[in-house]
Amino acid sequence: MEASSGPRRSSAQEPDGPGDGADLISTLPDELPLLVLARLPCTGVLPRRWLGLWAGLRQIVFRGVALPSLEEALGRVTPPAVSIKQQRGPVPTEHWTDSAAAGVPINSLLRAAARLDPEKLDFRLPSGLIDRTLAVDLPCFQRATSIALDLSPITLAVPAGADFPALETLSLARCSTDLDALLSCCPRLRTLRLSTASDIRVNSPSLQELVVCCETSVTRHVDIVAPALKQLAISLTAVDLSISVLAPMVEKVSWHCLYFGPRIVFGLWGLNKVQLQSAERQGEPSSLCIYACAFSGFFRAQAGHFKQEIEKHMVAAFSGLELHLTARGHAFGALVFHLLRMNRIRTATRRLKVVLERSTFKEVCPPYCPCESNWRSQTISLDALEEVEFNEFDGADHEFDLLELILGCAPTLKRMIVKLSEETSASNDGCAKIDNIFKAWSSVECDVYHSSGLMHGSQNCPST
Repeated sequence: MEASSGPRRSSAQEPDGPGDGADLISTLPDELPLLVLARLPCTGVLPRRWLGLWAGLRQIVFRGVALPSLEEALGRVTPPAVSIKQQRGPVPTEHWTDSAAAGVPINSLLRAAARLDPEKLDFRLPSGLIDRTLAVDLPCFQRATSIALDLSPITLAVPAGADFPALETLSLARCSTDLDALLSCCPRLRTLRLSTASDIRVNSPSLQELVVCCETSVTRHVDIVAPALKQLAISLTAVDLSISVLAPMVEKVSWHCLYFGPRIVFGLWGLNKVQLQSAERQGEPSSLCIYACAFSGFFRAQAGHFKQEIEKHMVAAFSGLELHLTARGHAFGALVFHLLRMNRIRTATRRLKVVLERSTFKEVCPPYCPCESNWRSQTISLDALEEVEFNEFDGADHEFDLLELILGCAPTLKRMIVKLSEETSASNDGCAKIDNIFKAWSSVECDVYHSSGLMHGSQNCPST
């Protein structure tokens, strides 16, 4: 049947009906296939006419592409690009070493990416691709607002005259560089993310967010000068750490430092970890958290500057103090009072929380054990302290002594919470002792929680 109207097209121009295998999509203008390609997760299977169109995309992600093929692919992209990503994938069969890796793949790939003048660059190499540390020049990316490099083991050199005028976000992982030289080339930098850096030296007048993760290597120096910094997140491992932080505008802090071995000791207490954490919710206190473990063998170790080491981590204001103590059967009053005497802690702490960490290893105090020093006769003015909480209260005599000492040293104390261990919950004597102590401090709200979670006011502590 002939068409009732309109010109007839030849069979070569238009199929007579469906099912003859004609590719109508390929007749579309290039702009429309590009819109389709931009929304595809992968361009591995495409009509023949579309195969070369990917080079015109503004956002391109390469996954698991061998380095020589990647360089060739970059040469086909039409500048300028919006976003280029080389993501980790399986290690290619080529294993580049020494001059081959330094001269051909890495340097030339970065130069090829720089020629495209992208707004965003994300370049990540799989681990084990290169045998030893190589020096690579970082070319200029004039339009780039975001650069993320994950290159191991590579040292980035910043050429003289380098400039990154638009860069706002910089992420460096598993590679080292002269940060002073690099940051001086980034006048608009707002966010900096670093990992696996032995020394953290950051000086930037524009920086507002700094994230550092160095848990897999030992950090010895932290030197930060960032007058506009508002968010600081640091996680590191240390032995003997030097810290200097000048960030007067910082609002949110997440600071975690893990110590190797009993290098920092007080008596038989070794410092394990220090944290400074801003409150998650408005109205809650920011907290300084100290983790320490008792072991009689530490007493023979050379005493470190325990207080001075902890003071280094007070890089922002706090009002809560948490002590996580693994006592192993030793008295902890001497350590608690040693810390509470520190001026910053004494004047800032409004809420004190003591958590007794459980340990299957128990020690018997040796003769003249330093944990049984004369701390019971000490006094200190805790004028800011308003709330105290004890977790896993075991009911030992030295724990009752500590309760009484704190009650006597904190004139503005409003509330004391004692959460009993399972053993103490079953002890009538322990509950009665707590009741007698709290009766002498009627102005303080005292709550006792049993291991079951049931709460009793101090005057209602069960006697059965």
